[in-house]
Amino acid sequence: MPDALEVRGLEKRYGSTVALAGVDLKVGEGELVGLLGPNGAGKSTLVKIACGLVRASHGAATVQDAPAGSREARRRIGYLAELFRFPGWYSADELLQLHQRLSGSSGGAAERDELLELVELTDARSRRVEQMSKGMQQRLGLAQALIGAPPLLLLDEPTSALDPVGRRTVRTLLEELRSRGTSVLLNSHLLSEVELVCDRVAILLHGRLVAEGSPAELARARGIEIETEEGTQVFEGASREDAPRLVAELVAAGRRVYGVQVLTSTLEDTYLEAVGGETS
Repeated sequence: MPDALEVRGLEKRYGSTVALAGVDLKVGEGELVGLLGPNGAGKSTLVKIACGLVRASHGAATVQDAPAGSREARRRIGYLAELFRFPGWYSADELLQLHQRLSGSSGGAAERDELLELVELTDARSRRVEQMSKGMQQRLGLAQALIGAPPLLLLDEPTSALDPVGRRTVRTLLEELRSRGTSVLLNSHLLSEVELVCDRVAILLHGRLVAEGSPAELARARGIEIETEEGTQVFEGASREDAPRLVAELVAAGRRVYGVQVLTSTLEDTYLEAVGGETS
């Protein structure tokens, strides 16, 4: 199977402003990739190019080998923008009906029922959008992005308006979609959310990819902390594989060892190192 999304040498200029400066990135089948970076890093531009809303200045983006923006590519994506607006007078069910017609979905009432259940809005199917909280509207936005069961979801800050319970609901939904083989590119400022749910993370800065890998790969070892009767000692630069040797050496020297902890950097540490003093 081709990658759900592939961008190669992607560049975008707005006059003298460089939004993307040659980005290479892939999202595999059933993979959930988190896109991180401060404001102005190029995250939303990349997502909009993948959707076909913006044209690249150079390079290419494909959705399952179909050129981004083509009819074939648009049929294969679901998209939730960061700043979206739905007609306030529509009910949840009416809104999904509208998007079914726009996308050409033949799922009917059964599809709408399934999507409203997925985002936990079954009891609000007749409620008008203007009567919903921001969190409910956000979840309704996720439901409309899933109409037609697209193989690729492009989500721009999908948990920005949600409380912790709502964010957990979205995490559970994303994990369910991944188990079904749906691919997701998740643009988010919430590092903790990305670390919990994403298979791989890409960090953009000034339009360039500055770090990429799984959360575990990006969380580098910072040393070993060992507690003895003389207190706690940190062996900087040591890795997990060094722990047995260090403990054996201390015991051989007559020390009593009460605890051992492998110290690793968090995704937040890696992010801050990658972007320096840039703010989100």
